[in-house]
Amino acid sequence: MAFAHPYFLLLLLLIPPLAWLKGRRGVPPAFVYSSVQLVRGMQNITRSRSGGFLMSLRWLILAIFIVALAQPRLTKSQTTVKASGVDIVVALDLSGSMISEDFVVRGERVNRFNMARTVLKGFIDKRPNDRIGLVLFATQAYIATPLTLDHDYLQENIDRLEIGNINQNATAIGDGLATAVNRLRDLKSKSKIVILMTDGQNNSGKIDTPLDAAEAAAAVKVKVYTVGIGERGQAPMPARDMFGRKVYQMVPVDVDETTLQKIADKTGGKYYRADNAEKFRQIYDEIDKLEKTEAVVNKYTEYKELFPWLVAAGGALLLLELVLAQTAFRRLP
Repeated sequence: MAFAHPYFLLLLLLIPPLAWLKGRRGVPPAFVYSSVQLVRGMQNITRSRSGGFLMSLRWLILAIFIVALAQPRLTKSQTTVKASGVDIVVALDLSGSMISEDFVVRGERVNRFNMARTVLKGFIDKRPNDRIGLVLFATQAYIATPLTLDHDYLQENIDRLEIGNINQNATAIGDGLATAVNRLRDLKSKSKIVILMTDGQNNSGKIDTPLDAAEAAAAVKVKVYTVGIGERGQAPMPARDMFGRKVYQMVPVDVDETTLQKIADKTGGKYYRADNAEKFRQIYDEIDKLEKTEAVVNKYTEYKELFPWLVAAGGALLLLELVLAQTAFRRLP
């Protein structure tokens, strides 16, 4: 609950001193009798508290009207955030090679997918006013999350991702990029961006070469930042030996850096190579700095006004006080 005019509540501080001054003013009225015999039968009558009750009721009514004057309201807010003008689709490689554990964080090995997920979640937290969507690709490409300002929903979807959620046996970079570009094609944004993260080469999908998708991106003014994930040369792929123990097999790494560089150049973006954890974070920090615009936020707030109920309650109590003063609690002047 909030108050539209909370400064009126300061008037409540005046009620205690006013009540005290009211009690201190003058002496109770009295009748003058020619003989005490006339009132001897009233000696055993106890003093009525009705006057004090009516006065307390009057102060309560005054307090209710003061609170009503402050205009209390229940606030039911719904904030609509108009995006800063930057729409971002992240295309994330979910192929089987992404389980290679060639990143080290605090002395522990971390696979490529989990590393990419961690830095992506941090990037999303820094962009609260951007619409962000997620496309996954391996053998095929899928829309995991449409463009949205509901980043809690987006983060929950990212948390649920695992290697194997989709067919992981190949890497359709072209399809992944094309799917991401299609999400941005018809939007009237100030800036439209795709962040493409992969650790392999295009060897699947309907699009023969990712450069065709890059041509389409350039045609609709979509900027593509490409990130090659993993170490150069060989990468440790986890496996299990005959006793169920975790072992590593060194497998060759073959990120198509030439194609990723050409995609970035063709669309006005930039290519990065993320071969260690710190550099991966720095890449997203740089993209965050490059793609900044001033956010415009429109906030709409719905209120449920309570002051009519308080006025009604105060009016009802005032009427009750007047009725009691003239009937059950009536007193002689």
